[in-house]
Amino acid sequence: MPLHNPVQLSLAEHKRKVVLVGNPNTGKSVVFQALTGRYVDVSNFPGTTVDVSVGYHNEDAIIDTPGVYGISTFNDEERVTHNVVLTADVVLNVVNATQLKRDLFLTLQLADMGIPMVVAVNMIDEAEREEIIIDIPKLQRRLGVPVVPIAAVENRGMDELFSALEQPKAAPCDPEWLPRIDVRRQRAAQVLALENAEGPAAEEQREEIYLQRRQRVNGVFNDCVHMPEYSPAPAKTLSRLMLKPLTGFPMLLATLVMVYLFIGVFVAQVVVDFMEEVVLDEWMLPSIVDFLGRYLSDATLLGAVVFGEYGLITMTFSYILGLLLPLVLGFYLMLAILEDSGYLPRIAALMDRLLIRMGLNGKAVIPMILGFGCVTMAIITTRVLETKRERTIATFLLSLAIPCSAQLAVIVALLAPLGIGYVVFYVVTIFLVYVLVGTALHKILPGQSSDLFLDLPTLRLPRPGNVLRKTWSKTWHFLKEAAPLFAVGSIIITLMDFSGLLVSLQATLAPLTEDWLLLPRETATAFIMGIVRRDFGAAGLYDMNLTAVQTVISLTTITLFVPCIASVLVIWKERGWKEWAGIVAGTFATAFLIGGVAARVLEWWV
Repeated sequence: MPLHNPVQLSLAEHKRKVVLVGNPNTGKSVVFQALTGRYVDVSNFPGTTVDVSVGYHNEDAIIDTPGVYGISTFNDEERVTHNVVLTADVVLNVVNATQLKRDLFLTLQLADMGIPMVVAVNMIDEAEREEIIIDIPKLQRRLGVPVVPIAAVENRGMDELFSALEQPKAAPCDPEWLPRIDVRRQRAAQVLALENAEGPAAEEQREEIYLQRRQRVNGVFNDCVHMPEYSPAPAKTLSRLMLKPLTGFPMLLATLVMVYLFIGVFVAQVVVDFMEEVVLDEWMLPSIVDFLGRYLSDATLLGAVVFGEYGLITMTFSYILGLLLPLVLGFYLMLAILEDSGYLPRIAALMDRLLIRMGLNGKAVIPMILGFGCVTMAIITTRVLETKRERTIATFLLSLAIPCSAQLAVIVALLAPLGIGYVVFYVVTIFLVYVLVGTALHKILPGQSSDLFLDLPTLRLPRPGNVLRKTWSKTWHFLKEAAPLFAVGSIIITLMDFSGLLVSLQATLAPLTEDWLLLPRETATAFIMGIVRRDFGAAGLYDMNLTAVQTVISLTTITLFVPCIASVLVIWKERGWKEWAGIVAGTFATAFLIGGVAARVLEWWV
């Protein structure tokens, strides 16, 4: 399948397509940035949620593929890489100098395809620190293609890599392939077709090919790499402790507490309060609204859309600048630190055994952690999961039982004065709903959890430059993707308010809130406002004269209720309208069902 999205138009204008391929955690993204600079197009590969990045170097188009361990077709990432590689003029294979025995399997698979290629042995600086000796000239002879040692984060060896890309070379056909392929036809397509064929005979053939390739990898590695013999370094001891449940969970809990203190307290409360109350409410919005008010009235539809209560300026602009930007920057900063240090894959490995009971695997911990910052951002991040089934389960759980940091701050403020008993009741209820719904979806949805294949990179101190580049790049791409959705949501809510539909919905929900949830009629307004913005709904309970029991019931329901309009629109975009409808209806029904049950339990208990 060719790469035929908006990026395709610009690809046609360039002389060659250079495709970057490599295992996860090889530093491929740093090499891509060094080749392309800052101007990069990112889009979904047709028919998938997998991002493909395209940049440009001189007259070449540079295409960055997902990190994979092979280019068969076992998951979306491999299928995308498989399809893009078949269109390549040149393949740039990036390998980790400290993990060559693992990475060379993909290298030989690419070499077997006969496409002109260059191998970049990255992280050569780390290999030197670990006293790993790589005979680069011998490795180049064994592979039959140019091999360049680099340390991309230090810009070391990059000039040599640029030069090598001008003269790539196709590896000679290995003797084991000669009886299998027709040399008159495209070798790459034939090799991949043989490896991806279906049926019992094809599986035996694939196993034979993989076994022979692994034997070749062992031969090349033993011939070209010398590993030191020394006692385990402190980093390796720490790594083992992170993976053992007895020591790993306390370390994870301490890490999550620090992350929450930074994002949930400092960013979500101090920084966001300053941005909203000072920068926006005092410095910016009054003058903007005053200027616009000279030409428009907020009593008109156009005025309401622009600067009404839910307007593009008063809600979308202030939401993005005052709330979303600080939270997204804060979470991506923490994520980049955890990722660059090598701790994030270890969290995923530690959590795998728990999450697999809910139809997920350890990778799901990434969007779940992000969800406590911004559920909208976390839903987009579910793309890291392997299968559609896992993405559906994760999206439902994020929409249902993960309060974002802005909402969480309001919930904590409302619960704190009620006493420890009510706090425990709320936390246990939300946790049980999360586990039970996840388990139920695992039983109901067809298919199985994918196995967790994770590379555990070396633990190291995060590099500031690398962390800042990742933080800004991911923040920018998220805002570029999410901002239009916030604007659409703002217009929809304004139209509902202007037409009176918003008031009608409040009246429709009122009997449900009064008779089933045992709450005052006006709490229906808080639920509607929660769709606009999750913390608006929780904050709407502040001014109501609720009892302790009513406060816990309303907070439980509003936490499980349909997420904000931006999240709802992102779910539509990511999962399609059928799954969107199921998720929205499911969260709505679950929220009111659990809220009503909680009301009866608390009524009995108190």
